[in-house]
Amino acid sequence: MKQHLSFIKKEILHIVRDWRSVLILLGVPVVLLLLFGYAVSTEVKNVRVAVLDYSHDVVTMRICDRLSANDYISLVSAPAGIGGVDELFRRGGADVAVVFGHGFAADLLHGGGAAVQVLVDATEPNQATMRQQYVSRVVAAALQDAGRGMTEASVSGVTPVTRILYNPQQKSEYNFVPGVIGMILMLVCVMMSSISIVREKETGTMEVLLASPLSPAVIILSKLVPYFVISAFNVATVLVLSRCVLDVPVAGSLWAFLGITLLYILTALTLGLLVSCLVRTQVAAMVVSMLFIIPTVYLSGLAFPLESMPEVLQYLSAIVPARWYIDAARRLMIQGVEARYILSDVWPLLVMEAVLLAVSLKKFKIRI
Repeated sequence: MKQHLSFIKKEILHIVRDWRSVLILLGVPVVLLLLFGYAVSTEVKNVRVAVLDYSHDVVTMRICDRLSANDYISLVSAPAGIGGVDELFRRGGADVAVVFGHGFAADLLHGGGAAVQVLVDATEPNQATMRQQYVSRVVAAALQDAGRGMTEASVSGVTPVTRILYNPQQKSEYNFVPGVIGMILMLVCVMMSSISIVREKETGTMEVLLASPLSPAVIILSKLVPYFVISAFNVATVLVLSRCVLDVPVAGSLWAFLGITLLYILTALTLGLLVSCLVRTQVAAMVVSMLFIIPTVYLSGLAFPLESMPEVLQYLSAIVPARWYIDAARRLMIQGVEARYILSDVWPLLVMEAVLLAVSLKKFKIRI
């Protein structure tokens, strides 16, 4: 029994001395609980609504006040015309647009067919449905309040007309395919690059490579090139399958999509290089690489909308590369935007790539 307790003590000390194991064993459950408790939410929050008001009468102003007063709705800058609404959607500046026709109050009063339209960005089908229903209910309730004093028939006869943009069939594949591409590339690239370099350390061949005339930076970056090519081939395969099997097209610029995808691959490979500089074994590299699945799924907008998360998690998601790539991929594949509309997603990836590369080369040890 004494020998058994001694062995247990030895094993506990072995675990405690490895801070990485302690972090994984004790930290991961806490992170998962917090993410599931706060990040995983299907509740409609912070619906960004743009109002295009051709009438500018007292009724439309009251409806706008009702929308603005709602805790879950935030009014964005009013577009000048229907083209401005499309511009807002393409820039990702609005989720829903409410359009009031000319002479809205007069038509409402005389029963002349007052026109109100609700336009919804259906890039994310599930959220689009909830946002449409929520805004339509708020508009309908505001119409009832604004229409007091008018005939009941004139108010009850007004029904907001809804239009679903960019994904009228509301196919879930349109939403998940860009996100799945981002998750696959992040996992595969980080794991491949980190394990490849750590394997050289474990087998002792890294010393031979460092003794060559080439600089350590050139050696490490050269090892990443084959995985960059393999990842590019994986992207081509995924695009063909998504188009031919899932019927998910690239509605925007294919070259812009390939450009930001290659930048994302380079960022993921560099992240794997940083992992390889911080761990010593292939098992540790694989475990750390698998941990990147958590932020990629929960903090990138892949499965759950960022707008429904607390502000702390929204700020934290800014350091997740998949957040920027998935947002750009959805715009290019579903909305069909031009390259200039994804510049806000490109520069964070460029900054991440520069920082990760600098830190990785700084941390890389030229002596084994």
